[in-house]
Amino acid sequence: MDKKVLKLTNAELKYNPKKIEKVIELLEEGNTIPFIARYRKELTGSLDEVQLREIQVTYQRNEKIEIRKSEVLKKISEQNKLTEDIRNKINNASTLQEVEDIYLPYKKKRKTKAQKAVANGLEPLAKWLLRVNSDAPMVEAKKYLNKEVPDEEVALNGAVDILAEAFGEEAQLRDWVRKQMSRKGVLIAKEKDSEKDENGTYEDYYDFEQVVSKLTSYRILAINRGEKEGILRVKINTDDDYALRYLHSRIIGSKKSTSNDYVERAYTEAYKKFIKPAIERELRATLTEKAENEAIKVFGENLYNLLMQAPLKNKIILGMDPAFRTGCKLAIIDETGKFLVKDVIYPHEKHKGEKPNSELRKEAAEKLETLINRYNVDMIAIGNGTASRESEKFVAEVLKKIDKEVYYVIVNESGASVYSASEVARDEFPDFNVEERSAVSIARRLQDPLAELIKINPESIGVGQYQHDLPQKQLDSEVEATVETAVNKVGVNLNTASIQLLTYISGLNKTTAQNIILYREENGKFQNRKELKKVPRLGPKAYEQAAGFLRIIDGNESLDNTDIHPESYPLAEKLIKDLGITKEDMGTNTINDKLAKFNVERYALDNELEVITVKDIVKSLMKPGRDGRESMPMPLLKSDILKIEDLKAGMQLEGTVRNVVDFGAFVDIGVKQDGLVHLSKLSKKYVSNPRDIVAVGQIVTVWVEDVNLNRKRIQLTMVNPNE
Repeated sequence: MDKKVLKLTNAELKYNPKKIEKVIELLEEGNTIPFIARYRKELTGSLDEVQLREIQVTYQRNEKIEIRKSEVLKKISEQNKLTEDIRNKINNASTLQEVEDIYLPYKKKRKTKAQKAVANGLEPLAKWLLRVNSDAPMVEAKKYLNKEVPDEEVALNGAVDILAEAFGEEAQLRDWVRKQMSRKGVLIAKEKDSEKDENGTYEDYYDFEQVVSKLTSYRILAINRGEKEGILRVKINTDDDYALRYLHSRIIGSKKSTSNDYVERAYTEAYKKFIKPAIERELRATLTEKAENEAIKVFGENLYNLLMQAPLKNKIILGMDPAFRTGCKLAIIDETGKFLVKDVIYPHEKHKGEKPNSELRKEAAEKLETLINRYNVDMIAIGNGTASRESEKFVAEVLKKIDKEVYYVIVNESGASVYSASEVARDEFPDFNVEERSAVSIARRLQDPLAELIKINPESIGVGQYQHDLPQKQLDSEVEATVETAVNKVGVNLNTASIQLLTYISGLNKTTAQNIILYREENGKFQNRKELKKVPRLGPKAYEQAAGFLRIIDGNESLDNTDIHPESYPLAEKLIKDLGITKEDMGTNTINDKLAKFNVERYALDNELEVITVKDIVKSLMKPGRDGRESMPMPLLKSDILKIEDLKAGMQLEGTVRNVVDFGAFVDIGVKQDGLVHLSKLSKKYVSNPRDIVAVGQIVTVWVEDVNLNRKRIQLTMVNPNE
């Protein structure tokens, strides 16, 4: 652990410095973030995964800064230009930008006009102009004439080039301009070629300007994309006169003479040619990076909420992948997700707008009704792609004729086709076509969103803003962290989990996950967690990190169906004994009644234990096999359909949040187009971050504000208009 890096990290974060040090120590020992968050709470003060990752990322970033400092010090030293003052400035720098600013004058560069002037012996003249307040610069310049410098004007121009480059590389001047532009600069976007903007996507930015400090992330990313596509022209405006006045006061002050005219020329050139363009590029890059980080964070939070949607356990589900010409593909899965049967029906016209074949529609209705009754279907999952609304209407008609209660749910099928064409899907269903695999996937998404969505590239799921414009490496890192958090938060059944789920378990990787599955196939079900130690290449550290997140139902050790770590089994067994109960009582009223009256703090004190450790064990004993997703809202169940034409201003509806972005949330209210609840309509109170109010998958009550049938746009509000 680098003490310098630790000091920088402590200064940047508000957590207890001792806890930060302990977190870094645990990470360097090879512990994973889910493991630390769940099983080392007493050492970290119960920091969660988000806080732990913040510490990790901040430490790693500061580590890079320290490495860069060492590189820069070495490079300046090799030039024999490293003074104590420069060393101190570099060592005291807290950002990478500060380090680069200090290093700039010493950076090797292409031969510049200033370097040519220095080579021609004009550096003393440049220093003279800066030092002496004189009305006779021509006289002084005459001293420097030579073969390469034929007259006084050439000499003075060369001196100006030297000063301009020096001013342009001065860290303090650049920092002042940077701060000024960051605070008061105005980003201006103008129309460049609107013909390329066929759908009018960037109309809002054809004549747009806003102070950079107030720009939102989604605007920055939209403007960047418009510029990249050649539709917009973008620049940052700042008060040049104010900046030049500052440079004058800083460099010349109140002095007035002919020699200072050349110095003024030099700082003006430095500002316009070197400082301003560089800082503008840098500021654009900084704004983009900030916007990208925010968009990646939005994507991560939306993905987490999507993965953590409540599962529909113990339900037989019929999945439907709707289509017109090729028919609707059907697939039924049992309560465990096992595929039972597939079929295809043709309830719709071959092409949108045509009349459906009445015979085929009647046959489709009979077939669907037969399947529902034969397999005791509890729920129908309809994909929300092509022909979704037509299929919804058809299903609603069929359900009205059925005696038993069967509901349908519109399932977001984004990425289902990508998954269906993948190697994973082909391996499981080699004889199915892509649409048939999609129908199975849609059904499983409703039954257990986490287990199914884990198989799909998260970028295909469509729960972010501009995710296809984001830096791939950072996006991949966020996705991996988010999925890892979700999978370990829920835990997995060791005897049924797929390789995709197992790969994300703390301490495991693709190889060990594959070895677990091979072990299962060769030896049958795991009877206890200890058996994991027999899995090839799963060593003691991997076992320690993974065991607590792997559940065994109906094994020979009851504690294996809890999130109690095997290292705490002796403590759990002592607690059970002290309460006068048995492991078989776990999850029953007997143990729950006793534990409800149990004084955790007193027990921890008497036994010299950490209170948080005892609390976690008590929770697990009260509810073995618990699933953290059970507290999440259930999907919105439906039995009838709504059309966009049915919507009227003031109408109250229930809907499912499909996406959360910086400017609000998109809500599925059961018509073809999701409605937008603008940021200002999420609450009566001021809302700066929509994710403080809503999350993907959440069921919300909304009121219709406006419907534009031509543009298929629906404006919603979550503020009751009648209050």
